[in-house]
Amino acid sequence: MIKGKGAIVTGSTSGIGLGIARALAAGGANIMLNGFGSADEIERLRSGLAAEFKVRVGYSGADISKPEQIREMVGSATRELGAVDILVNNACIQHTAPVEDFAEERWDAVIAINLSSNFHAIKAVLPQMKKRNWGRIVNIASVHGLVASVQKVAYVVAKHGVLGLTKVVALENATSGITCNAICPGWVLTPLVQKQIEARAKEQGVPVEKAKNDLLRAKQPMLQFTSPEQIGALAVYLASDAAGTITGTAVSIDGGWVAQ
Repeated sequence: MIKGKGAIVTGSTSGIGLGIARALAAGGANIMLNGFGSADEIERLRSGLAAEFKVRVGYSGADISKPEQIREMVGSATRELGAVDILVNNACIQHTAPVEDFAEERWDAVIAINLSSNFHAIKAVLPQMKKRNWGRIVNIASVHGLVASVQKVAYVVAKHGVLGLTKVVALENATSGITCNAICPGWVLTPLVQKQIEARAKEQGVPVEKAKNDLLRAKQPMLQFTSPEQIGALAVYLASDAAGTITGTAVSIDGGWVAQ
């Protein structure tokens, strides 16, 4: 259902973004990767995806905290892939501290990357989506777009903002063949989270498995991590014609976190 479509996935050189890019490529979409890493590693990733799924795969090193670079990325993707039919705003950063100790520059960085970049990318792709009367925008929000946790003020504010942005874009484009939805993951087992678990285990002097279960138990009734592949599958569904009337929705994939 997405074969031949052109897709941008921000923050897609690792973790959740890479899982989404792989899932879209497996469905036949041409992909524009974006993210950080060494040139050699990124080229191996790009060429590997292209060879494995027989699709076109490009790469943009755009710093998505900078609106002009986002616009350039959209232009490059349009030229290389033929169109940007699917936009997945995934890239994000995190910083933790109590509000009174939260560094102002970290607040600005989190808001720029986790929220404002979504706006700038959506603004850049909407004109061509409207011309074709078809488009799929998927914003990777978070369970923290629905509930809060301490010491994550910028992240929580940004992800709540992403849900508001999602709803407005959905309403404004409800008759344009364009949908806009948000995915709200709970704990996802990425390499970064795995390192956090291992550090926590070492600090507490407990086995890694116990540290992992303790992390889950604190928030999720289902003591199971979501995988990047599962989020990728959900993104593919939201990009498909089967989800053509799903718009303005926050879809939780959180092991029951917000059901409590």
